[in-house]
Amino acid sequence: FYLTPPQVNSILKANEYSFKVPEFDGKNVSSVLGFDSNQLPANAPIEDRRSAATCLQTRGMLLGVFDGHAGCACAQAVSERLFYYIAVSLLPHETLLEIENAVESGRALLPILQWHKHPNDYFSKEASKLYFNSLRTYWQELIDLNSGETTDVREALVNAFKRLDSDISLEAQVGDPNSFLNYLVLRVAFSGATACVAHVDGVDLHIANTGDSRAMLGVQEEDGSWSAVNLSYDHNAQNEREVERVRMEHPKSEEKSLVKQDRLLGLLMPFRAFGDVKFKWSIELQKRVVESGPDQLNDNEYTKFIPPNYHTPPYLTAEPEVIHHKLRPQDKFLVLATDGLWETMHRQDVARIVGEYLTGVHHQQPIAVGGYKVTLGQMHGLLTERRARISSVFEDQNAATHLIRHAVGNNEFGTVDHERLSKMLSLPEELARMYRDDITITVVQFNSHVIGAYQNEE
Repeated sequence: FYLTPPQVNSILKANEYSFKVPEFDGKNVSSVLGFDSNQLPANAPIEDRRSAATCLQTRGMLLGVFDGHAGCACAQAVSERLFYYIAVSLLPHETLLEIENAVESGRALLPILQWHKHPNDYFSKEASKLYFNSLRTYWQELIDLNSGETTDVREALVNAFKRLDSDISLEAQVGDPNSFLNYLVLRVAFSGATACVAHVDGVDLHIANTGDSRAMLGVQEEDGSWSAVNLSYDHNAQNEREVERVRMEHPKSEEKSLVKQDRLLGLLMPFRAFGDVKFKWSIELQKRVVESGPDQLNDNEYTKFIPPNYHTPPYLTAEPEVIHHKLRPQDKFLVLATDGLWETMHRQDVARIVGEYLTGVHHQQPIAVGGYKVTLGQMHGLLTERRARISSVFEDQNAATHLIRHAVGNNEFGTVDHERLSKMLSLPEELARMYRDDITITVVQFNSHVIGAYQNEE
């Protein structure tokens, strides 16, 4: 089944979103110029989610990618809720009081976030009241705990992640008289999601990561070339520190069963995630909730099944690892992406492809053909293709789309092969998942002049 270039483009561009930060938003000149975002599904429906918002009561911008497993319910809930928890965690005491007083007296609330959403980025209306009540309980507790100190961003991010996860768990245990809502909160809690979130405020960039999505900084070196700086670590079996952390939290007798075939208890790839209460609740609690839950839940084999060697829960946490980076003028962009991208591309190639795309400059690499025997005719073909590519690099108006095109269509020479792209994009739903994962990418572009000015002030 062969797709024409326009058909390929319409598939690739279906979920594109771009946002340019207004030059001057009345408060401060932003270190962010804007961002490009896109998603390419492999699952139907897609299990990845993304979010972006400007904080209105504090400074800064929030951006995140969320990778769901065992369905999209948890990723959906986290993409809608997490930024509110972070924003509330960052608010000063007086603002929290103002918001609480407004709710008490039925006045309009101060808006906390300005969302930047694609029309496909769905928000669940049915659960909004429940979500709001949980968030309100959280800010009431923050008011009561008032220590008078200003909140540290790192602490705010950690608290927000942990609190949202705890609320997801609690809502599922309490249930809801409305059977639709009851089923929804249980689906959210029994499915899971990883999260990789960036908070950018001036030159302060914080990355909070739970799971195996990644944040990577694109740096332009003095000679104009591009390099990649990792700003997150995967929480999975490839990370020895993470394996060690899990081992330290459980008795020695479980050492052999904790990580099997590179999975937590032989089942779960990420070692940190939201939801996934099957790896957090006691067996008694799981049974009680499933038995008293709606019938649809009982029909779901996944919820009934208890992981093997399940002795000392919780085995899983949503606590993020937070990395702080002070932006420098040579830091040109940030890529946040779910593991669907990193499974297909090396971070160094990601930095080069995005860097060249954003600057519109191709550093002509000598054509590398590896150990391949290449005829003159093929060489001529490669050079012609390269020339065509330089003129076609601007067919994508969006850096994330440009990256997806490479992730799905690159051949062994590192160039986009239209035939391969066409094949990969025309795979039927049930096959697509065997060849690749959902891919979600947000590329944030920084304003080097503003960052330079911040540095000079300091």
